[in-house]
Amino acid sequence: APLRLIGNPRNCEGARQERLACRTMRRMNPNQHFQHLLAAAAAEPEPQRLLFVFAGAELPDNATPEQEARFRSGRGGALGPLMCVDKAPRDLSDFKTLASEAERAGPPWGVVFAASLSGQGGRPPDKARIELALETMTAAVRDGRFDGFAAYGPEGEFLEIR
Repeated sequence: APLRLIGNPRNCEGARQERLACRTMRRMNPNQHFQHLLAAAAAEPEPQRLLFVFAGAELPDNATPEQEARFRSGRGGALGPLMCVDKAPRDLSDFKTLASEAERAGPPWGVVFAASLSGQGGRPPDKARIELALETMTAAVRDGRFDGFAAYGPEGEFLEIR
């Protein structure tokens, strides 16, 4: 499935406007966590679709001068969804494959959120379930609700966002 841009990323209403703290998990090399995600999805008894929402920093609509200064210095802002895609685990050999496609398809991004959607009865999820799941995931990212998603930086580093 091709990556799809999500509206105008500058107008994401309800975007989380508080400062986000990200840290890289250092126990694994940058691609190991993503490889574990691919392996876990492939090992599931039911066919899986991996869901990805790419996000970037944006200045909140009603930003204070202090928030604007932090944003311009690269330390603040809100994460807003930019584009999304679903993939079968077999369609991705590594993080670089996903990142390269995203680079070609859309605007620069800083974080990609990942989740998995299970099929039923030996069949992968249908397009309607995938679309609904991507819409729900995009809304969660827009609202700053990141629990339950794996998060990766542009080099494939696993991020813990709190």
